[in-house]
Amino acid sequence: MAMGGIGGGGRNGKGRYRPLAEINVTPLVDVMLVLLIIFMVTAPLMTSGVTVDLPKTSANPVNTDSQPITISINAQGKVFLQNDPVDIGDLVARLQAATNGQTDRRIFVRGDQSISYGQIMQVMGTIVSGGFSKVALLAQQPSGSNPGGVGPVSGGVNGGTAAPANSGQ
Repeated sequence: MAMGGIGGGGRNGKGRYRPLAEINVTPLVDVMLVLLIIFMVTAPLMTSGVTVDLPKTSANPVNTDSQPITISINAQGKVFLQNDPVDIGDLVARLQAATNGQTDRRIFVRGDQSISYGQIMQVMGTIVSGGFSKVALLAQQPSGSNPGGVGPVSGGVNGGTAAPANSGQ
């Protein structure tokens, strides 16, 4: 006695085919893994939108206890508060608005290595004269050096370390 075809079993072997009720999850897993890798690679690049070529230093990283505010100065000398362009005359007012008057917030200054030291000091002087005392410079770790066994530090687009600024106090 012969059985009907796949899914058959009625008279003369001409039964209906039953639909396959299994979902193939392999393509779903493949797509999810590709998306995961893409987001893991692109997430660190999205920390700051202002492109700055940081100078290199071998200073030890400074621990940060809260989300710092970043002031960036690009190669053209334009000043940015976080990612928004700001005039140097409005910098203190914008900082006070961003910090809700908390002058003890940490402020990082990132300056392109091609601009003059005087421009960076002018911005830092403006910040300190506005009553902010925790002002630090960001610099990029030189490649191949690892002082004291400290690993890479995130501090902007290219990473960096903070060197505390002397505010003349």
